[in-house]
Amino acid sequence: MSVDVRSSQVRPLLINRVTPRGWYRTVAIAESVTWTLLIIGMILKYVVGLGMLPVLIAGSIHGFVFITYGMTAVLVGVNQRWSVPQIVAAVVTAIIPYATIPFDHRLERRGMLEGDWHVEETDDPRDRVWTRRFLRWMLNHPIVLMATFIVGIAVIMTTLLIIGPPGGWGQ
Repeated sequence: MSVDVRSSQVRPLLINRVTPRGWYRTVAIAESVTWTLLIIGMILKYVVGLGMLPVLIAGSIHGFVFITYGMTAVLVGVNQRWSVPQIVAAVVTAIIPYATIPFDHRLERRGMLEGDWHVEETDDPRDRVWTRRFLRWMLNHPIVLMATFIVGIAVIMTTLLIIGPPGGWGQ
């Protein structure tokens, strides 16, 4: 027996209750909060002398949220029909401590977070490109979308852990 996810309770829960604006804003705030955790971890390591553990814990949390924010910026940017430079700018703001918050406010002022998830094609010619078709397919299959997000985060984190921390690159 197959279940159509679009007619189940999963789609309304994930797609209709979590707006692009709400998801983006939540992750942007979380990214800034984890910057604070990382800075506190660095103070505990370098000023208080507690060793590497605070930075390891805070850095891992921040890394997870940083990657989540980057993926969220791409997902929401494609959904909201941002230009590629706008999507890149959103991702880059995560590199600068606390920059995701003013960027979020800028998007809000410009109305770039308004609207729902685009689960159906419209007459807009931008809806005919492969990225928009793929987005709609993913949004209509929220379990696959969530799994892809989780696997993507895991692959990126694993790769970065293998490469090593930013301060240790090239050593």
